[in-house]
Amino acid sequence: MAQWLRFQHQGKTGLGQVQGDQVAVHTGDLFNKPQATGETLKLSDVTLDIPCTPSKMVAMVDNFHALVTKLEHAVPAEPLYFLKGNNSFLAANQVIRTPKSYSGKVVYEGELGIVIGKACHEVDEAQAAHAIFGYTCINDVTAIEILNRDPGYAQWTRSKSFNTFGVFGPYITTDVDPSKLTIKTILNDQERQNYPIADMIFAPAKLVSLISQDVPLQAGDIIACGTSVGVGSMKPGSNVSIIIDGVGRLDNRFE
Repeated sequence: MAQWLRFQHQGKTGLGQVQGDQVAVHTGDLFNKPQATGETLKLSDVTLDIPCTPSKMVAMVDNFHALVTKLEHAVPAEPLYFLKGNNSFLAANQVIRTPKSYSGKVVYEGELGIVIGKACHEVDEAQAAHAIFGYTCINDVTAIEILNRDPGYAQWTRSKSFNTFGVFGPYITTDVDPSKLTIKTILNDQERQNYPIADMIFAPAKLVSLISQDVPLQAGDIIACGTSVGVGSMKPGSNVSIIIDGVGRLDNRFE
């Protein structure tokens, strides 16, 4: 298992691997054999950046049995997804902000993120498994009152693409089996979500394969696997954490 991050330090952007409370600095392309420089920095001395720069974030709807059951929706026969605007991307420890144009409820959604490691298009499940580089934590923030405001058209992309609403990181963790992991969302020290990734309707390799039939995926692209029960609203001044033990802990403040 390795945990990769991108960071800012003394005005420069860097790439590194987490080793305890240190960062082993690397050069090159994260997805093409980055090389260790031998330099280390204290993790506490760097500012975390988003761990990769996706060309797109493909985000799932109704991908957990427990949520589908609660909502009394049919189990989908194929992945249901939308794209989240690239302008929305936000790193760990940065502030999620309510857009000026919106005064309604803003909700958190703790999710697993699949990080693609190499280009894939129209691949089968075995090829898709090899295309997965690792996993990250996601908070798929939503202006929930916009989503179904127009009865004729559900506004998934709009309600989820405001600046700061696509939170992911702090790391990309490789060589981990997500089916054994659990996602927790903590809001102001209260656990709001706690659900097993094993409850996912379309597991990661299946998801990558099916989405790749429609959309060519590039190295660095992220698939947000969807959330389960326990989604709720955040009040300004809240602290929210998405915790996937074995992958990472994504902390942010909401204003």
